[in-house]
Amino acid sequence: MKDESKDIDRLIKETLSTEEAKFYDELGEQNLLEMVEGLYKTKNRWFIIIMNIVSFMALAILTVCIVNFVSASTTNELITWAVAGFIAMSFIIMLKLYSWMQMDKNALLREMKRLELQISSLVTKIDEK
Repeated sequence: MKDESKDIDRLIKETLSTEEAKFYDELGEQNLLEMVEGLYKTKNRWFIIIMNIVSFMALAILTVCIVNFVSASTTNELITWAVAGFIAMSFIIMLKLYSWMQMDKNALLREMKRLELQISSLVTKIDEK
């Protein structure tokens, strides 16, 4: 399977111009750190930065809730700190899920661009014949 994809990549690069081939190489698979870095290269990077700041604030609130939960003496205090901690934890989870969805969206867009390049490459090859 990998040999076939390497052959296809080689054929595509042969039909592309140098600029297009360079662009095609940039569209390759990314590891997790490159995906996270890609979040900060979009138009909405300001929103991602604000989300991370809010996430750290929620983590601080969660830490305070855990400390106060452990040192609580009455049942009402336990319930209050547990609910507050649950809300803070839910908030962190929602923000992280949004980030993961954005990374997935970026990966899908990258694959769509690869497909577009492959289609244009095939059309160019067919037109030459």
